[in-house]
Amino acid sequence: MTSTPPPAPGLTRFNTSPDGVALAALREVCAGPAWGRALLARRPYATEEELLAAGDAATAELTDAELAEAMDGHPPIGRPEPGDPASAREQRGMAGASGALRDEMAELNLAYQERFGHVFLICATGATAEEMRDALRTRLGHTPEREREIARRELGRINRVRLSRLVTEGFDAAPVTGPGPAPASVPAAAPASVSTHILDTSAGRPAAGVAVGLAARTEHGAGPDGVWAALGTAVTGPDGRCEDLPAPPPGTTHVRLTFETGPYLDRAEPFFPEVTVAFAVTPGEHYHVPLLLNPFGYSVYRGS
Repeated sequence: MTSTPPPAPGLTRFNTSPDGVALAALREVCAGPAWGRALLARRPYATEEELLAAGDAATAELTDAELAEAMDGHPPIGRPEPGDPASAREQRGMAGASGALRDEMAELNLAYQERFGHVFLICATGATAEEMRDALRTRLGHTPEREREIARRELGRINRVRLSRLVTEGFDAAPVTGPGPAPASVPAAAPASVSTHILDTSAGRPAAGVAVGLAARTEHGAGPDGVWAALGTAVTGPDGRCEDLPAPPPGTTHVRLTFETGPYLDRAEPFFPEVTVAFAVTPGEHYHVPLLLNPFGYSVYRGS
């Protein structure tokens, strides 16, 4: 009689981690909260393949809105976010690209976002810069419906690669079996980090040239009347992203983003001269809070 081998140690630690720890790890794999919750609900997993299959099923079950939220956690090819080692590792094929090829990728990325309203998503692991460029050229000719399904497929491939790495590397550093301090890879005292981007939903393209101010308040001033400390201002680039927002200081508990939308909306008396968003943060976590903007409405949400 053949017995079933026990799960790998990393998978065991994932199965037995507190919900908050496991969910935070899953958000590093996929920014979509619905995807992470689906995998969390199906614990424990007997094998890595069972976990990967659950990830595939969760990706297939994402609604269009949930898929968009998951894709929003991925930076453009060739421009991984600072502090995002997963994307930098996956996009290593761009490391040796020429300046001309990088410029072409930037132009194609922008054209893609203007056409489809979301980032170009491809499983870049093992792909060369030329292969990614050629895929981007080809996919620009797709219909939005076809491209959405291809993007879903590519998201599933990325999630598989990251999930496999999670259980073989991410949970091997320190066992977690119950409530307690954060894992060693995420120091409890590390400050939160913040990023954002703006999508003009009335035009279906990124909003470039918008000034975004960042302010913070610490645990000593966290009440409703706490004093906000201005940290600095950055401007959105051609892809609508702010690359240069300053880091909140240690002890930050609340962050405020102020989007100077009036000049961008280009009206004599814009309905939204500015948009201000304040939110709570936890040390050691990253907060990507995008703004979806049109002349008479906006929404924000937490991405990755």
